[in-house]
Amino acid sequence: MDLLWALENFNLAALVDIFIVAALFYGVSMLFRGTQAVALLRGTLALLVGMVLLSQVFAFQALGWVLNNLLTVLAVAIPIIFQPELRRALEQLGRGSIFNGTARVDDARSQLIDEIAQAAEKLSERRHGALMVLERDNTLSDFIRTGIPLDAEVTSQLLLTIFWPKTELHDGAVIINRAGRLASAGAVLPLTASRNMPNRKMGTRHRAALGISEVSDAVCVLVSEETGRIAITHGGRMITRIDIDKLRPLLEGFFAPDAPTRGGLLSRARNRVSVWLGRTGRAA
Repeated sequence: MDLLWALENFNLAALVDIFIVAALFYGVSMLFRGTQAVALLRGTLALLVGMVLLSQVFAFQALGWVLNNLLTVLAVAIPIIFQPELRRALEQLGRGSIFNGTARVDDARSQLIDEIAQAAEKLSERRHGALMVLERDNTLSDFIRTGIPLDAEVTSQLLLTIFWPKTELHDGAVIINRAGRLASAGAVLPLTASRNMPNRKMGTRHRAALGISEVSDAVCVLVSEETGRIAITHGGRMITRIDIDKLRPLLEGFFAPDAPTRGGLLSRARNRVSVWLGRTGRAA
């Protein structure tokens, strides 16, 4: 009956109304994507769903009364809880960029790659060992918890400070999460058991970089303390002797929007470098 009523009253105005509501939901989702508010929003929704189920199944009258009057509480609580995100939304609306989510993601990815490349270049010149892990689809939360939590913006200056030989965190790995934030430093990674290392003289840092690439789809950038050479690992394989001009195209290939998550990703990234430079990187 309700379906027939909806079909009979469906017209151009209703279509525009649906489009506006969908655009609002899309804008809100793009606003919260990649922020800590996502977890808070999920927790709030899970709590509300649980309360509604309890109220309906067990007929809890007091809980039902709370839910019926919850809209008034939420009208006050939401602006307080999500004040930073709402302020950013209004600023973006004023600039006309609130729905330009794809461009913002591309800009953030490009800036992240630039910061990592700048840090790797200086670390290589100074021969300061480094291990930088970039989370992709597979979660690295178990490894993030082994380090010191930071939740900081990724900058080349911060990476150089962490990997300064006399700091407490320089021996571990830094893990950059999917949101592009430096989640933790001094993290402990699993060591590879493979005997097919490019060079048997490679130490713990190289074995850890290869190990994390074997148990996840993460991309790892490392700098050798002995030689200053840059390498990348992914999918249980390692590309070695990467100069700074090749590092950026490689990372762009790994994090391209249409890049596959496993298997062919390493070959795709290497092919991009091959086309760009006219030669391939040396790989294990």
